[in-house]
Amino acid sequence: MARLPYVDPATAPERVRETLERLPVPLNIFRMVAHAETAFPEFMRLGGAILGRLELAPRLRELVILRVAKLSPSIYEWTQHVPIGKATGVTDEQIAALEEGDAAAPCFEETDRLVLRFVDEAVRDVKVSDATFAAAAARFSRRELVELLLTVGFYMMVARLLESTAVDVDPPSGTAITDSIRRTLERS
Repeated sequence: MARLPYVDPATAPERVRETLERLPVPLNIFRMVAHAETAFPEFMRLGGAILGRLELAPRLRELVILRVAKLSPSIYEWTQHVPIGKATGVTDEQIAALEEGDAAAPCFEETDRLVLRFVDEAVRDVKVSDATFAAAAARFSRRELVELLLTVGFYMMVARLLESTAVDVDPPSGTAITDSIRRTLERS
């Protein structure tokens, strides 16, 4: 049971209510973050940019999110992102390996293992080692490197918010959120 009540759109300030009403799925996480009414729309914009506007490949993004979810640990984050990961090409075997904590499993390609090692170091040590950073810099653009770090940091923040406020786990929403972001981008 959540430690705080969820924001009710009917009684929320106008800007919060409008943001909640635009969502394709009224997930509990959004109704919890909505308590931070001045940060909520910007939180949604940053999350939308990470889920829909990165140069970093969507499949790698989802590997990052799933690894952060397991390391944090955040059941909510894991539950919501497994279907999104599958939709981007993460295999059942890779999901099982991540669930077991095996980021070096043979089912991962070399680039996958590099990204997962990068995530492990960023989460565990804060500063990614020189060797891992150099390997990532040789593989990814500067933009992708910063996006990788932003994704790690954003989903660490999300995991901590979810776990500290004990947000109730919603059933998986599949790709409803990412599909909505894609449609919005196609219109703009």
